[in-house]
Amino acid sequence: MSANLDFSPLFRSSIGFERMLNALEAARRAETVDNWPPYDIVKAGEDDYRIAMAVAGFSRDELAITQEQNMLIVAGQKANGEDVQYLHRGITGRFRRQFELADHVKVVDAGLVDGLLTIALKREIPEEMKPRQIGIETGQAMSKARPKEIEAGKHAA
Repeated sequence: MSANLDFSPLFRSSIGFERMLNALEAARRAETVDNWPPYDIVKAGEDDYRIAMAVAGFSRDELAITQEQNMLIVAGQKANGEDVQYLHRGITGRFRRQFELADHVKVVDAGLVDGLLTIALKREIPEEMKPRQIGIETGQAMSKARPKEIEAGKHAA
């Protein structure tokens, strides 16, 4: 059973959330047919994440990890080495998996061990976007901080 959600009221009453609402809309429409390769997403810390993806049979040279703005793309393409006639082919020779990343999430590291591709991610909020404390001045200090007015010269009548 799938629920048909209408996000249009949220678009009318929110400002600056278009990207999140569009992601929710896209997730609602997404096909879940492609479920290979299997993967886990782990929250490893406050701002640290890890994707573990089972890519058995693929070497490091046959895998590509690309980050384009807020999209992480993991792709695999088997090398066409030998000319083989398959009677049944159940092992895929290529895949492409996309992950939508939140703002300021960057790929830190990636490794392949025993057929398990691990991608480390970290959210790094720029210093200018972090909360900061604003000092409150008293009335006397504020009068000193005001710009001085320039007096116009007196005109002779």
